[in-house]
Amino acid sequence: MTSTDLKTSDISIIIPTFNEERHIDALADSLQSCEVIIVDGGSSDRTVLFARKRGLHVEQCPGGRAAQLNYGAARAAGRVLLFLHADTLLPEDFAVPLLQALADRDVVAGAFSLSIQGAGPALRFIALAANIRSRLLQLPYGDQGIFIASDQFQRFGGFPEIPIMEDLAFIRKAGALGKIRILPQCVRTSARRWQRLGVVRTTLINQLMILGFILRIPPERLASLYRR
Repeated sequence: MTSTDLKTSDISIIIPTFNEERHIDALADSLQSCEVIIVDGGSSDRTVLFARKRGLHVEQCPGGRAAQLNYGAARAAGRVLLFLHADTLLPEDFAVPLLQALADRDVVAGAFSLSIQGAGPALRFIALAANIRSRLLQLPYGDQGIFIASDQFQRFGGFPEIPIMEDLAFIRKAGALGKIRILPQCVRTSARRWQRLGVVRTTLINQLMILGFILRIPPERLASLYRR
């Protein structure tokens, strides 16, 4: 696969949603001319209605985010899959650096750098730490917008359908077979969780989830603790 082989229309953007009506308009405004598949997990708000009004293709698949991601990937026409959170906005002209990254035969998958919407040194520090971690360890998370060629995605068997940390499990599997490229262009993700729970508490919870995953604590147990 070379950069001259691919164009923006070869990218399929897969977005799992669950009660995301507040983010649909901004999300739709940020997307370029490529296939977009919203996979809703059973929203009780107007997420599906708003997405369809904006002309987005909506599928419905209960069962958790990993199942939604795999469901969308199975229905995507693109040769490149970009998995995006509903509260995360892509940078302008995201397609060119993405396609250039995948043109490198040593690169298996990639993600964008992270920025967090909202002011304050604490959030800027968290984003900086996340970007250093993802570059040094080649471990981006789902809120950075993970991308991969569709044939490679099928080769890896998709996301493991576990209730939490499916992005980390997937990227570790991909990273065992090649490079994970972290682009300098930044996605902008919502600060809502940090604002709701507080920066310190949210950061502590996230780190405990990662530690628990590395220690092989059952994902069901981690998910239960996370949702508390």
